[in-house]
Amino acid sequence: MTSQPAFFADYAERLRKTLAEADLAPVETLAGAMLEAWRTGRSVYLCGNGGSAGNAIHLVNDFIFGAVRGKGPGLRAHALPANAAVLTCLANDTDYSEIFSLQLQTFGQPGDILLALSGSGNSPNILKAIEKGRALGMRTFAILGYSGGKAKTLVDVPIHFPVDDMQISEDLQLIVGHMVMQWMMAETAKHT
Repeated sequence: MTSQPAFFADYAERLRKTLAEADLAPVETLAGAMLEAWRTGRSVYLCGNGGSAGNAIHLVNDFIFGAVRGKGPGLRAHALPANAAVLTCLANDTDYSEIFSLQLQTFGQPGDILLALSGSGNSPNILKAIEKGRALGMRTFAILGYSGGKAKTLVDVPIHFPVDDMQISEDLQLIVGHMVMQWMMAETAKHT
């Protein structure tokens, strides 16, 4: 049996190493795009499945309130996996692969941002959301693990962490989101 301290230290080291070796230039691009969306009143849509859906919902909360600390209007952020009635309706009446793209078809506008969260980058509903976002003239980003999958080549700006571990991939989604939120907090403080 692996000792607890060794197991936990190994997990922490894999997370640290992946983050330390990452190219953070795409994170800077995302942050700049989100600040511009805040300044211009554009919307940001996040999507993901499973733990990534939970992360999308979490980060929307951070962007609506935390990015401005409640001192003015927050970022117009929306979590596409948040409404169970809409998700089950679309999955039942159309197809699960359409649950995000059909929402974007209704709400997305040119100049808005789509941020897809995915470990594999190959989920059909994520790929269709990216395709719909691009067709609508939205700027598309994705935070990806593993090889980055098909999403890596579909989005305008991939934020890719080549780690073959779903939990570390999901950890990194939140880390990137929190980096962007804290940077936006400092930037929006200059304008609120």
